[in-house]
Amino acid sequence: MKLLPQTLFLATGSNQGNSFDILQECNRLIHANIGEIERKSHMYITKAWGKTDQPDFLNQVLQITTLFTPLMVFHKLQQIEKQLGRIRYEKWGPRSIDIDILFYGNRIIHNSYLQIPHPELQNRNFVLKPFLDIAPKWIHPVLKKEIQTLWKERTDHLAVRQI
Repeated sequence: MKLLPQTLFLATGSNQGNSFDILQECNRLIHANIGEIERKSHMYITKAWGKTDQPDFLNQVLQITTLFTPLMVFHKLQQIEKQLGRIRYEKWGPRSIDIDILFYGNRIIHNSYLQIPHPELQNRNFVLKPFLDIAPKWIHPVLKKEIQTLWKERTDHLAVRQI
């Protein structure tokens, strides 16, 4: 069975080490292992969300064309995180890299290890603001709203500053 190209949106973030260089290397690894990066948002400095007593994050959203299944993408992203020094020891804690699948086409997947669309993206300025850079009219397949509408309706008011 041949897979058709799919549009994949990822959120990347870092708040340990040289975050700019880490995100650049992350982009290179994503391109090499998952697919063509079609669009990249600006990078944004954001306050930590969830666990706030930690350094600010550098965040970005990417639009990728991939031939891999959602599960294959998930496993490849975990390998990239490990390669870039990610250690999972505290929920929402500091990390060298965090890569979240936001959307995989219009697919809706909910199981114990993978949820697409990302269940919290509409609640996070650090995802919505960069997403506006590259696909403001993308429609959330569950909420049936464009990203620009989700931005207008957001309740998160943490600062998001473009660099």
